[in-house]
Amino acid sequence: MVNQDDSFIREVNDELRSDQMRLVWKRFGRILIGIAVLVVLGTIGKVSYEYWRDSEASAAGDQFLAALTLAREGKKDEALAALTALEKDGFGSYPVLARMRSASLLAETDAQGAVNAFTAISKDTSVPEAVRDAARLRAAYLLVDTGTYEQVSAEAEQLATPQNALRHSAREVLGLAAYKHDDYARAKEWFDAIISDSESPRNVANRAQMLLDLIAASGKLSS
Repeated sequence: MVNQDDSFIREVNDELRSDQMRLVWKRFGRILIGIAVLVVLGTIGKVSYEYWRDSEASAAGDQFLAALTLAREGKKDEALAALTALEKDGFGSYPVLARMRSASLLAETDAQGAVNAFTAISKDTSVPEAVRDAARLRAAYLLVDTGTYEQVSAEAEQLATPQNALRHSAREVLGLAAYKHDDYARAKEWFDAIISDSESPRNVANRAQMLLDLIAASGKLSS
């Protein structure tokens, strides 16, 4: 008797659940189908976007490598044209890389034009900060030969702070600019800052020590 009662109760419960499911489906079936469709469409969209992004990045990478090859082969005009096209139509970080490489190529024949190009990059807030700092440093190095100490300082001194990853090169370029303009006391300050920084790369520290030795040996600091 107990077994029959249990069986009867299970059948009733099953029927109730079945009725409840029909009611739920009747009320929310279309919504559930809509959600399922959206999930499927979202997945398709995500996969499609990732495929497009990877394809675009791959194509831009190929264009950039082709431009670098042209530059290595001495085909400067063709390389600049390819880089300019990449600046306009490239994907991801390649337009910025193309701008940097174009400015480097320009430096071979037009130092001031290259300085202007690097300075423009350094002031472009849409460019990542690390790239802007690198462009500022490249402009400073070019200005050692073509500009005043003040011009070099305007580009590099903000990078010479203890927290900046480019401080070693920034201090070096400031020291070189001061040395070139016979400001040996200031040059010594910058080269000393390099030597005193335990994190200074060995090659930068060696160059700084060499110039400090030259300053000391020549007596220029006291003159």
